[in-house]
Amino acid sequence: MKPGGQPNMQQMMKQAQKMQQQLVAAQEELAATEVTGTAGGGLVSATVSGSGELLALEIKAEAVNPEDVETLQDLVVAAVRDANRAASELQERSMGPLAGGMGGLGLPGLG
Repeated sequence: MKPGGQPNMQQMMKQAQKMQQQLVAAQEELAATEVTGTAGGGLVSATVSGSGELLALEIKAEAVNPEDVETLQDLVVAAVRDANRAASELQERSMGPLAGGMGGLGLPGLG
């Protein structure tokens, strides 16, 4: 007679371990992926990693007006927000199915 529930628990742990490995691989891929956001019709662009780290900021010369620094500041903020939005969408596409699957196992800290 088999012990009740033991094989199922082992299977769940194997599944959790496999999903954890997939999650780590997806996180590494996100960190290596770059996305760019822009503002002002491309006058300012910000590049972030898929995990949301700001990597680069490009400001075209025509965006720089010493008489209107506030607009340039707004463009920088808008470009970074646009890049972060793109990174969030990428994270959701890459990690969403994995994170949802981990939570479905009912294991603490994985949902």
